[in-house]
Amino acid sequence: MITDPDVYTRGVPYEHLAALRRESPVVRVDDFWAVLAHSDVKHVLRNPKLFSSRLGGTQIRDPATEQDLGYVRRMMLNMDPPEHARLRGLLTKAFTPRAIDRLTERIYGWARDLITDVVVDGRCDFAAVAADLPLLTLAEVFGIPEQDRRLMYDWSNRVIGYQDADYAVSATVSADEVTALARAALAVRPVPGPDGTMPDPRTRAGMPDLYAYATALGEYKRENPGDDVMSNLMGHVDDMDGRVSIAEFENLFWLFSVAGNETLRNGLPGGMLALLSHPDQYRRLLADRSLIPVAVEEMLRWWSPVMHFRRTATEDVRLSGVDIRAGDKVVVWFSAANRDETVFEAPDRFDVGRTPNDHLAFGHGPHFCLGAQLAKVQLRAMFEAVLDLLGEVSLDGEPVRLRSNFQNGLKSLPIRW
Repeated sequence: MITDPDVYTRGVPYEHLAALRRESPVVRVDDFWAVLAHSDVKHVLRNPKLFSSRLGGTQIRDPATEQDLGYVRRMMLNMDPPEHARLRGLLTKAFTPRAIDRLTERIYGWARDLITDVVVDGRCDFAAVAADLPLLTLAEVFGIPEQDRRLMYDWSNRVIGYQDADYAVSATVSADEVTALARAALAVRPVPGPDGTMPDPRTRAGMPDLYAYATALGEYKRENPGDDVMSNLMGHVDDMDGRVSIAEFENLFWLFSVAGNETLRNGLPGGMLALLSHPDQYRRLLADRSLIPVAVEEMLRWWSPVMHFRRTATEDVRLSGVDIRAGDKVVVWFSAANRDETVFEAPDRFDVGRTPNDHLAFGHGPHFCLGAQLAKVQLRAMFEAVLDLLGEVSLDGEPVRLRSNFQNGLKSLPIRW
């Protein structure tokens, strides 16, 4: 049940996950071990020597070929120390205080602009409106033209939404609205085959348009550095002295434009749905804006945009009384850990004043999300704009959920005010 993507079109099966966790914090499901308890999830994530990201990647399903496995291993998400630490360290240095300050100021401006644009309408699809904020932010991070930002929308749809028929073939960008750099990428954008399926987006061949754009952008940044985060990163280029190569830049571009986009794109409407489902908490937040930072943490816990990540056991190990063999898939389930009743009082209750809140929405350990603070800034900015400009809102139709067992996503969230 917890792996069937059709289940998630109706909602995350929290009750089933809780029942499994009460039975055993580590449960055998299909060909993997599901780790459901908060403490065990933390243990797995902070011990890469025992639970590797590199061995089999971080998705439940194995890459189809050894070549495909080699491809995913080049991404920071699927690296173990020391390779992971080196690349993460370089990227951390690229996020200079000046770059972050500029991003924060602009994010608050974009959020207000997006909401201002719909104020007089009295209604909107909040999922569609909110989706533009992470795209604008990532365009600023990369230093790419704003008109090219929708490319990231399509790329993340195809990669993250491969289980959803609407998203797997996403192609919303046309050549007449983007730069020459983007047009060259669109020229190699894949199309559905005779059977209607797309090439596997977890292969380089499945995302030729993304890599064409990333390669051209990386080379441009090397020759024409700006004041953006990725230009800072490209100042470290050249394999010989441990600097960032074009190939590494390409994979960091993939990580940010897909993972960095999709998580927040689902976290924003997810947070709104949490408020709409608990109107007393919405009114509490409307009356006391000082609660926004705390409320954002609770949105991340209650919604948990990324539902799980995989590791692979490097040796025989025992976890909560369960024997796990070397080579076994070990999948930490954030949707379960973030509602563990041993950590969170009344875990199914949404409480905008919940403190402490040791949620794991951004992971834990060496792979803790690099963009966590940037994501929180965007959440705070968007909900401050909503509260200031729209006041109290309500549902204007049925939410439409993403068909995915990986991302807790909303494709549509109609609201009115």
